[in-house]
Amino acid sequence: MTLTGGTSHPDASVRPSGRAWLLDLFKAVGCVLIVLHHLAFYGPMSDAVVQVLPGLMDWLFDKARLAVQLFLVCAGFLTAASLAKVQCLSLTNGMSLLWRRYLRLLMPLLGALSVVVLVSELIRPQFDHPSLSAPPTWGQAWAHVGLLQHVLGIEALSAGVWYVAMDLQLYATAVGVSAISYWLSGRTSVAVPWVWEQRIWLLLVAGSLGWWSAQPNLDNYALYFYGAYGLGWLAYQSREQRLSTSSRVLVLLMVGAAVWLDPRWRLFTGVAVAALLAGAPAAWLSAPLKASVWTRTVQWLSKISYSVFVVHFSVSLAVNAFVTQFWPGQWWPNGLGMLASLALSLCAGALVFTLLEQARNTLMRCLVGLACFMASVALAMNISSGAG
Repeated sequence: MTLTGGTSHPDASVRPSGRAWLLDLFKAVGCVLIVLHHLAFYGPMSDAVVQVLPGLMDWLFDKARLAVQLFLVCAGFLTAASLAKVQCLSLTNGMSLLWRRYLRLLMPLLGALSVVVLVSELIRPQFDHPSLSAPPTWGQAWAHVGLLQHVLGIEALSAGVWYVAMDLQLYATAVGVSAISYWLSGRTSVAVPWVWEQRIWLLLVAGSLGWWSAQPNLDNYALYFYGAYGLGWLAYQSREQRLSTSSRVLVLLMVGAAVWLDPRWRLFTGVAVAALLAGAPAAWLSAPLKASVWTRTVQWLSKISYSVFVVHFSVSLAVNAFVTQFWPGQWWPNGLGMLASLALSLCAGALVFTLLEQARNTLMRCLVGLACFMASVALAMNISSGAG
């Protein structure tokens, strides 16, 4: 049986449908919250709505971004479940896993970036707003292909691109930890690989919770997020009854110390999600046997969440520009515009999922995707120079 995202889980709580209900719910909620957060953060529609709904807009601006913690913990959990299927992880098959992950992340991203660079230049003459990035450059485009834009200090072409880079860095860490654990296990008789994995992840989580995640200058690197991601990894190990009592106590002590030293909402959120994934009743990980509209909607949102994440910003820009052009400062058209942007983002995400994320990543498809992105960048640069 499989969990959401195609990862293995032997727990009988997972239905034959393959949907792990709690994970689907977290990803669906996170998907919607991230779109609403960016709508509130970038404006200008939210600048008009805040006049009548200040509490809601402030919450979306400040707290809805905690949905990132949902994705980080769930990603750690799912990666642990996926790598648990691997019998022996060598350097060769580790690199193969990492390459497949890169392509899976890159193809929807290239499609979304192809749209956003064109939308930005088409609306720029009538929509002079800070949410628009500068016209793209070739160096900027290639940095995005390598998912290195933030590490190199280059402006992102779209909101949320940094998370895609973090996902790849975190997955690379997970594969590296597993490969090292197999290597250590093969050279000693002290412990099996998953015990070494636990030891390493406990160290990484401790380092992140105790120091790295409190350093804002490190937020472009995976170690900043090892706390949330590692808690998801350990949650899977706990659910599989692989964490010893001493390890559980150590996790509680680390979390308690982190909360005491620096209480913050993102830490509370990550701990709560990991605790639910680790200790929730089996029924909570099972979708209701009756496939209701609610069940299908949550599963659909979960399935397309990544595609929505990468494409929604271009939709938001277009809707913001349209509404601002005709109803600047009027709260109710702008409120409806925010709802329309959310709905259109979900539709666009479903399209990107069908055309790019779900499709098999062959070499030819990758080259076509790269060529389309570079053509969009060239066209955007041409539009920008013509307008100038």
